[in-house]
Amino acid sequence: MQTQNPFLDEMAKLSTAALGLAQAASEEARAAFRSQADRVAAELDLVRREELDALRAEVAALRAEIAALKGETAPKPKAPPRAKPAPKDAP
Repeated sequence: MQTQNPFLDEMAKLSTAALGLAQAASEEARAAFRSQADRVAAELDLVRREELDALRAEVAALRAEIAALKGETAPKPKAPPRAKPAPKDAP
């Protein structure tokens, strides 16, 4: 149902424009907040979650490699020393 009322038509245009403006302001505020947070993180020498997760995965892989290398070079268990026979007394 369409109306020919110019007042309602203008109100619809105004509300559409207001919603567009609010959305643009929201995106602008989000970008400003993200920029400020990035700046603070850089000043505090903080790392991003992605970098931390990548580093953790790399450390886990290196630990597994070290464990495998230690297993290859680990000294083999020695057999218990044999008891030397007692010297026979010479007659």
